[in-house]
Amino acid sequence: MHPGAMGAVLAGEASVPVMWASEGRSHQTAERAGAYGLVDQGSLFDLVASSEILISVCPPHAAVDVARQVERVGFDGIYVDANAIAPATVREIATRFERFVDGGIIGPPPTEAGLTRMYLAGEDAAAVAALWSGSKLDARVLGREIGSASALKVAYAGWTKGSTALLLAVRAYAEANGLGDELIAEWDVSIPGLADRASGTASRIGRKAWRFEGEMAEIAAAMEAVGLPGGFHDAAREIYHRLSDLKGTERSSVEDVNRKILRP
Repeated sequence: MHPGAMGAVLAGEASVPVMWASEGRSHQTAERAGAYGLVDQGSLFDLVASSEILISVCPPHAAVDVARQVERVGFDGIYVDANAIAPATVREIATRFERFVDGGIIGPPPTEAGLTRMYLAGEDAAAVAALWSGSKLDARVLGREIGSASALKVAYAGWTKGSTALLLAVRAYAEANGLGDELIAEWDVSIPGLADRASGTASRIGRKAWRFEGEMAEIAAAMEAVGLPGGFHDAAREIYHRLSDLKGTERSSVEDVNRKILRP
């Protein structure tokens, strides 16, 4: 479902024919689906009627709405939610389906072997993992507990994307105080490589930030659910929100990123 940059590659790596629904989708999405051999069923109704397994890979903020759409149509197969959402959110979605698998994807689209893992949890997790046996995607079964795959994704992305937001924020803070060059000089002495990471992150973040905003909100909620403060990731959500209108920008300058972050 919704074959974006990640979903289309996942579909192309599967060992069985994969279908999708073009109704209401963009020309770019249709091109991606065609490039990876997806078979168009037209409408969501026809897709659901023709499928034994549905896999949802979409921006985190849309995960519940996508599940509701499928529930309204009616589906008695295996529903796989592989979105970056909190365990509580995935458990709420699971109540809508008789057969449900919780998924968490770590890594980029699996264009090369060894880069990407998809963790799966639920009674039917092994059957879903088998779809990618021998492919470039490493599908791993965690067990039967719904929420565990999403919890692992939360823990992983809580650091990778949370620390990225913090890095961008402190770089912008130094610039706001006229000390950008001095901070980079200090990093070069005490944390070699961090300045390059900050610059590289700034150049790439524009096209991704709009997706990370919702993910940070889910991580904040997940942290609070176990008694940890959610403020770290609430702040990260705000950083990505301020950068979200750079969507579609292939490469951003450090100056553009700093200006967006520092806006009142």
